[in-house]
Amino acid sequence: MGEFQRLRAGADELQQKIKAVSVTARSDDKYVTVTVNARGELMELELDPRIYRRPDSKALADTITATLRRASAEAADRVAELCKPLLPESEVRAHLNQDIDGMFRRIDSATLPEGGSK
Repeated sequence: MGEFQRLRAGADELQQKIKAVSVTARSDDKYVTVTVNARGELMELELDPRIYRRPDSKALADTITATLRRASAEAADRVAELCKPLLPESEVRAHLNQDIDGMFRRIDSATLPEGGSK
């Protein structure tokens, strides 16, 4: 019960810290800048006007995608780091990766008797 109370006491502060996570990443060529939130959702996209000197929509899409992925991965790392004092990193990563099956397997292994059967 003491562990639960400790977790609950820190949950509100943790939630505020997670909501404040914002990551900005720039592409290698410095023409694309993205900002994502804690969930890795795109909040802002900036394109340097010089990007239009070489009109190549495929290259632009690839650059935006790679930059967004890099920012999202960093946001996930920050959230996992913030959660370390309260939650196992594997649980946080499973949640961030939307690994529902993995989360249920870990819950089952922690709550079901040896052998995993009900």
